Amino acid sequence: MSDFKNSFFRQSGWMVIATTASGVLFFLVHKFAGKMPKAEYGVFTTLLQVINLMGIPSGALATVFAQQAAGAVSDADRRQLAGTVRAVALGTFGIWLVMAAGALLFQGQILEQLKITHASALWITLVFALSQLWLPIATGVLQGTQNFLWLGGSAIVNSGIRLAAVFVIVVLLGGGAAGAMGAALAGMAVAMGLAAWQARGAFAGPRDPFDARAWLRRVLPLTFGLGAAMFMLSADMIVVQSVFDKEQTGYYAAAGMIGRALIFFTAPLTMVMFPKIVQSAARAEKTDVLGLTVGVTALMGACAAGLCTLFPTLPLRIIYDATFIEKAGPLVPWFAWCMAPLTVAIVLINNLLARQRFAAVPWLVAVAVGYGIALRMFATSFEHVIAVIGVFSVILLGVCSWFSWRK
Repeated sequence: MSDFKNSFFRQSGWMVIATTASGVLFFLVHKFAGKMPKAEYGVFTTLLQVINLMGIPSGALATVFAQQAAGAVSDADRRQLAGTVRAVALGTFGIWLVMAAGALLFQGQILEQLKITHASALWITLVFALSQLWLPIATGVLQGTQNFLWLGGSAIVNSGIRLAAVFVIVVLLGGGAAGAMGAALAGMAVAMGLAAWQARGAFAGPRDPFDARAWLRRVLPLTFGLGAAMFMLSADMIVVQSVFDKEQTGYYAAAGMIGRALIFFTAPLTMVMFPKIVQSAARAEKTDVLGLTVGVTALMGACAAGLCTLFPTLPLRIIYDATFIEKAGPLVPWFAWCMAPLTVAIVLINNLLARQRFAAVPWLVAVAVGYGIALRMFATSFEHVIAVIGVFSVILLGVCSWFSWRK
């Protein structure tokens, strides 16, 4: 086996281990969080998806910094990277201030629409959003420099602190959604500090002036391309929370959490693939890393979905009490298989963006817009919502495949 494949599988192996460990810890968070009243648990899981949507710019930040750090092979490149890190950190703080002002202005409507009983949950979520915007700057640099040891380590720290804090706040102190979001914020803050310390070389040295116009030309296609995938991953929970009875949304949240785990289970392969494709494209070298990543991702996703079909209630029994089994159990296999095409689509989206094939981006956004409209139109039952996810995941996969392999 070539050195390239040895490196790929070694780094992928570590990222799978780190992501699996952090995923298990995140999974166990719901064992403790599930002890909240069903309505509060529904709010908690909805706010987590709100964080994902608010973090759409952060997905692009991680990708563009991974791309820039992977290509920083000269002193001039490194000075440009340092200037970009500092300027973008300040710029994202400005974006966050605008979001916070909007939340303050429309606080009443937000609380009513998402059925949030305590405003503190919303404001903790907003502070969390600032960390969500800053963390990818550091993790993107770690990914681009292929410092996967600390990239995976910060994820484990994040999930471990969240689990311990949720146990204390929810189980021992009887806290609700606001307390659980506070626990999530604690884990995120520590992880951000660790990642920033390891990536400090990218912003601590000399810097060149930040070319905002050129940087935006790079980041906007990444924002919309990755944002389409993130919207597909998260929007359903927000629609469900706003449409269905708040006493029932917790059951959908439980099944959705297991289905969405497929994405996070296969994500480390994409993390390893991205900087390698960037470097091979920059050097005009051929690489088979895309084929390896797609094949392994499809296999892992199919195996996980198959296990969810054979043992649909097993993960629910590990995490939740018996009240979840009857209503959430039948949804688990459908959720898993409908999410499976999305796992491969996300790999292909990252490949297209790494190669700067931005012609696909408007089509990805169009699929996401159609998905959002369909969610609102067919949100008459949990099964219909899951069916919409499956149909549009297949459509997204088809679009990505066309742009990935067409001549």
